[in-house]
Amino acid sequence: MRTLKISALTSLLLSGAVFGFFYAWVCSTMWGLDTLPPETAIAAMQAMNASVRNAVFFPAFFLTTPALLLTALLAWRAERLQAALWFLGAALAYGFGGFALTASINVPMNEALALVSPQSAEQAASVWQIYSTEWQFWNTVRTVNSGISLLLCGLGILSLENVKPPSKQPDPV
Repeated sequence: MRTLKISALTSLLLSGAVFGFFYAWVCSTMWGLDTLPPETAIAAMQAMNASVRNAVFFPAFFLTTPALLLTALLAWRAERLQAALWFLGAALAYGFGGFALTASINVPMNEALALVSPQSAEQAASVWQIYSTEWQFWNTVRTVNSGISLLLCGLGILSLENVKPPSKQPDPV
C-alpha cells in the first residue's frame, strides 16, 4: 500500500505540474504575447519553444501518463478497483488530450513558427494572428483535458481511502 500511495502522490504532482504549465499559457503568456508587436511576439514564442525542452519540463510532460498508468496498475493489484479506474481515466485524459494532442498539433505548429522570419510588419501580423488563434484554441483543449486528468487523479486518491475492509463473517458451526 505504501508504494501505491507514493505512486498516487507522484501522479498527482506530475498531473498538477503539467496542468499548471498549460494553464499559465492560457491565462497569461499568450495574452501577454498578443499585446506585443507581432515581430516581437514571434521572436519571443520562438525563444520559449526552443527553451522548453529541458530536464525540468521533461518529467511533467513525458512521465505523467506512465505514472498514472503505473498507479492504476498498482491500485488494481491492491484490489482498489474504483481507484484504478480513476487513475486509468486520468492517464487516458492526459495521454490523448494533453500529450498526444501537443505532439500532433502544438509541436508541429511551434516547429513551423521556428522557421518563420517575417519580411514586413504586415507579414508578421498575419503570421502571428493565424498562429496565435489556432495555437490558443488547441492549448485550451489540452489544458481542459489536463485539468480533467488532475481531477480524476484526485478522485483516485480519495477513493483509495474510501475502501472499507471486508467484514469478517463468523464461521458457520
